[in-house]
Amino acid sequence: MAAREGQWSLEAVGDVPKKDLTAYLQENGTLEFLARHKLNGKLPNIAKARSKEELVAAYSDLIQTQCWATEADREADRAAQQMSRATLEENKQEEVAAPAAAAAPERKQFTLSTLKKGDKTNFPKKGDFVKIEYHGFLEDGTEFDTSWDSKKRRHNPLRFKMGAGKAIRGLEEALRVMSVGEKARVTIESDWAYGKKGMPEAKIPPNANLVFEVELVAID
Repeated sequence: MAAREGQWSLEAVGDVPKKDLTAYLQENGTLEFLARHKLNGKLPNIAKARSKEELVAAYSDLIQTQCWATEADREADRAAQQMSRATLEENKQEEVAAPAAAAAPERKQFTLSTLKKGDKTNFPKKGDFVKIEYHGFLEDGTEFDTSWDSKKRRHNPLRFKMGAGKAIRGLEEALRVMSVGEKARVTIESDWAYGKKGMPEAKIPPNANLVFEVELVAID
């Protein structure tokens, strides 16, 4: 097969503008050739970065080594560039999403309405023992549990340790923002109550939201 000739003679290529010569080399050289002569990149940047002598030397090397890119090479090059851009964009999206996800606070899954104010000074924290008086209801008003002793006609306060798993999460999280003496109505979404399983022995169905009227009596 006869050797392929370039667009310009070796004598005339020195007069070709750098941008035109750079474009010709990028369009016709193989990836290995472009990498060897550091010609990969955006045309304006490469034309500015490479000297005229370097471009002429690269053109001469292209003619001598016959490192011409075929259409198949170009198609593979375009596919690789598209894949690279897609991967880069995907990585950028992951980089943006990751900090956002890390910074986003967990959604609070209860609402609290104060019925009686507390001392606004003493708030329970993990490890504290608390005493509470409460009534627990389903959303339809059915009472499923209470600290009220109907025979003695008084409450038997429930005492438990915060953070020990003795109460459902929604109730503990609500108590954390209540002060001693405060009474509140707390509506808890199912995920922070008994979730998908419910609590059959207390007649709490699966995925049930719960309502508590609770008073923080004391912190031990």
